[in-house]
Amino acid sequence: MKGDTVFQKVVIIGYGKITGEIITYVTERRKEYGYQLEVIEHEVHSFSITEKLCMEYGIPFARIEDKKELTAYFDSFSERTLIVSASNNFLFPKKLVEKENLTIINFHNALLPAYPGRNAPSWVIFMGEKETGITWHYVTAGVDEGNIIIQKRCAVDADVKAYELAERLMAIACEAFIECFDAVLKEQAETKEQGFDAGRRMYRSYEVPADGFFEMAEEPEHIYRLLRSLDYGKNGIFPPAQTVIDGKRAEVLRYRKVGGSDNRQADSFLFLPLGADALLKIKYRLL
Repeated sequence: MKGDTVFQKVVIIGYGKITGEIITYVTERRKEYGYQLEVIEHEVHSFSITEKLCMEYGIPFARIEDKKELTAYFDSFSERTLIVSASNNFLFPKKLVEKENLTIINFHNALLPAYPGRNAPSWVIFMGEKETGITWHYVTAGVDEGNIIIQKRCAVDADVKAYELAERLMAIACEAFIECFDAVLKEQAETKEQGFDAGRRMYRSYEVPADGFFEMAEEPEHIYRLLRSLDYGKNGIFPPAQTVIDGKRAEVLRYRKVGGSDNRQADSFLFLPLGADALLKIKYRLL
C-alpha cells in the first residue's frame, strides 16, 4: 500500500539535470506520502537549474558551500529524514551517516564496485570498457561502499565522449530512481553487498587519465580514447590534453574522427590513422 513511510522529510542535494528531474518527481509524490521536501546545492554550477525549479514548485532551497556548515545543518535534523544525493560531491562524514534518524542514498555513475570515486565516465572510456552503468546505493562511512539498491547498464559506444556518456548515465539514473523510490521510502528495498576487495582502486577528483598527456608514438586508438575521456564540452572539468611535437610542448585545441580522404596537409593539425577508413584529426597549438 502506497503512502506508508517512516520519513517525515526528504532532502535532495545536488545540481544539474538529474537533480532537476528528481526534484520534479519527488515533488509530484509528496502529497501521496506527506513528507516535507527541501533542496540543497553544495557546489555552485553554472548550468544548475535547481534554484529555479524550487522557486517554481515552492520548495525551500539553500545553497551551502561550506562543508562544516552543511554538516552542522544535517546534524540539526531531529525528524526521520531521507537524504537523496543526486549529483553531489559532498562526502557525508561518519557522524552523519551513523545518525539513526538519517538515511542517505547516493547516485554513482558507474557499476559499483567498479570505478568508485570521481569522474567515472572518463575512466570507463579511457580504459576501453564496452559497458558501464549507474548505481543507487546506501551511503556508509566508506566512499561508495554502501549496499546496492538498484543498478542499470548501458553500452559504451566506440566514439562516445565523456560528456555524452555522463548525460546517458544521468538519464538511466533517473529511471532507476523512479523504480526504487517507493521501496526506499517504505524501507523495503532489497539490497546487495558490493563484495569489493579492500585494496580496490579509488579514483580521486584531482586525477586525470594518463595525466592528460600522450606520446606521439602511442597507438592512435589509445590517443582517441584519452581525448574522449577528457572531453566534457563546455564544462571544462579537465584541462586540454598535451603532447610533444618536434620537441615542443603542444596543447590539443579540438579533435574529431574524419573520413580517410580528409586533407592531411594543414598547419597545426595532426592526422593519425584510425583503422582502415578513418583518421583522427587533431588541431593543436604550441605552448
